[in-house]
Amino acid sequence: MFDFYKNDTIDAVNAKFEAQKIAFAPLSFQAARALRNMGILDEISNARKKGITISELSQKLGISLYGIGVLVEMGLGMGAIKIHKDSSEDDLRLTLGKIGFFLMKDEMTQVNMDFSEDICYRGAENLEESIRTGKPAGLPHLGPWKTVYEGLSQLTEQQKKSWFGFDHFYSDLAFPEALPIVFENPVKRLFDIGGNTAKWAIACCRYNDDVKVSIIDLPGQTAVAEKNAAATGFADRIDTISCNVLDDSTAFPQGADAVWMSQFLDCFSLEQVTKILTKIHKAATPDTDIYVLEPLWDKQRFEAAAYSLQATSLYFTCIANGNSKMYRYAELKHAIEIAGFELKEAHHNVGPNAYSLLRFRKK
Repeated sequence: MFDFYKNDTIDAVNAKFEAQKIAFAPLSFQAARALRNMGILDEISNARKKGITISELSQKLGISLYGIGVLVEMGLGMGAIKIHKDSSEDDLRLTLGKIGFFLMKDEMTQVNMDFSEDICYRGAENLEESIRTGKPAGLPHLGPWKTVYEGLSQLTEQQKKSWFGFDHFYSDLAFPEALPIVFENPVKRLFDIGGNTAKWAIACCRYNDDVKVSIIDLPGQTAVAEKNAAATGFADRIDTISCNVLDDSTAFPQGADAVWMSQFLDCFSLEQVTKILTKIHKAATPDTDIYVLEPLWDKQRFEAAAYSLQATSLYFTCIANGNSKMYRYAELKHAIEIAGFELKEAHHNVGPNAYSLLRFRKK
């Protein structure tokens, strides 16, 4: 992975082109959304190899020739749309490019675009202020909270759909591979810190008939978790503990065979990670397994995945809390170890989105 960041082999012409893509990124992003949302990519896709003209698109969709024209031309520039090989300059016929296919059909791309639009786009203009102050200066575009987590239950329905869609898409896909690892040894009591909507807790109860799960999270999230646990018939095996894990008065309960944190520690600075793990250390026994599931950007299989995680770090900077990020393996491991833990196992490339599942125990 790091070889890509060490080597600068791109030629000057293509480097300048990439720089222009960055310069016009806000406009190309909105053009891509319009091409998708207004049905233009769908109609081009439906035309298949025959292709379709701008005038035919205009008639089918009820959009002016001008409107179709400017979006299609940007689509050509982005590679989302291609010109049919048999087209003439006076009669352009359009076909769908590979990039257009992924914009239209790929679930990960859809999730990322909706998250960027509904959660990040407006607040991103405050990134520089966030960097300078260490506070999420773009968060007021969503609501009057200190962190986004305090306001998740108060987001609009569209914002909730995009936020939770983004959050669950990645980590949930790792659950089927993570469950056998966690339950390889008997687990009667599991603490799910940052359990959110109870998806992991419910998955545990479905996987193992004996386990009982306590979800530890902010009050807004535990209220949702309780409803979801009851709706799936696990109210007797899933309970909740409402608290702020950073509050100095918060102490974690004892008695867990395993402690689970899925995509949770990236919500905190490294110093806060150590603070949280120090509290867990006080409640854990030498036999308590501490599991951390995170997408570490330097442990990804593909450069595109690392890029997405690096971009997600900026969401944490200007929207979520102002001080956390998607971490590298070594820096997150070190922050946990200095709280008094020792890494026992590291499973990388867990699930289709290449998560890392780390198991720690007290030294």
